[in-house]
Amino acid sequence: MKDKRILYVSSEVTPYLPETELSSTAFNVAKNAHSKGVQTRIFMPRFGVINERRHQLHEVIRLSGMNLIINDMDMPLIIKVASIPKERMQVYFIDNDEYFKRKAVYSDEDDKLFDDNDERMIFFAKGVVETVKKLNWAPDIIHVHGWMASLLPLYLREFYKEEPLFAESKIVTSLYDKNFDGELNGELANKIRFDKVEESKISTIETPNYTNILKSAIENSDAIVKGSESLSDELEAFITNSDAKVLEFQSEEVLTESYLEFYKENVLELSE
Repeated sequence: MKDKRILYVSSEVTPYLPETELSSTAFNVAKNAHSKGVQTRIFMPRFGVINERRHQLHEVIRLSGMNLIINDMDMPLIIKVASIPKERMQVYFIDNDEYFKRKAVYSDEDDKLFDDNDERMIFFAKGVVETVKKLNWAPDIIHVHGWMASLLPLYLREFYKEEPLFAESKIVTSLYDKNFDGELNGELANKIRFDKVEESKISTIETPNYTNILKSAIENSDAIVKGSESLSDELEAFITNSDAKVLEFQSEEVLTESYLEFYKENVLELSE
């Protein structure tokens, strides 16, 4: 795996957000790969709760400045970067004042999901791809963690399918049981239609609940990792019926090495 390139895209990463199964797994797997000589990049949203001064985030002017079109609106993309102390690992933050400045992550003080979470997901997916394009950094593997990042496989397979930088990239999605109740904005499917995505791929998220958003990620991924010990029966059945390679849930003691082995033996060996 030495000198292979892995792009980690996660809704949450420690130490920038509180430690959860998702945030710590995303960090530890990237850290272990990095320590073995794998070239890594980590991307996450720049949520307003992240303390920029403490974590020494700074804007990368040469990467910022473009606009992303979200539902026929121009939204400025700001890229910030920080280094994880002692690890020499760079983390890139996708930022936009409209979507990420608020001092919260997914929901308001009444625990109500933000009405624009759908657009935040689209912006994050496009922002990651456009930034990686500017870096001209072709990843061998793109590993997605968390529902806020889970439109990335769909956008890579559809909206960016002609992009040569990702022609050889394999997509891995980790699934977690940290879900949300209810549904996102009911206009999510129409906003994706605006990007001329294949209708059959949109039908999966016509009802934008947690399970369906993850189903979309599964059907557009080459491989699936069960990041939590238990997933819903509906998701388990969907995984079983998919063509994706699957890594079962791994205990903390063997987790990081198991992921590297899975990349090597199951993901990179996949033929087109």
